[in-house]
Amino acid sequence: MAHVEITRRRLTTVFEVTGSVLAMAYALLIASNIGAELLGFTLLFVSAALFAAWAMIDRRWTFLLLQGFYATSAIIGLIRWA
Repeated sequence: MAHVEITRRRLTTVFEVTGSVLAMAYALLIASNIGAELLGFTLLFVSAALFAAWAMIDRRWTFLLLQGFYATSAIIGLIRWA
């Protein structure tokens, strides 16, 4: 059982760090207004997916709902800027 917990902790750490870096890159790309909206919204979508995986592993249902909102926002952005 300890091995499963270590694996879960490692996964959530990877999801948390990678998702955070991608979300920061998204924010900088959109705020800089350099025409990189498609890349920015793609990063937001991937970030939301990573955070959603983290939320499911840790059973944080409200956080999962928030990631659904962010993923939906990313899809709208991708459609809007495509």
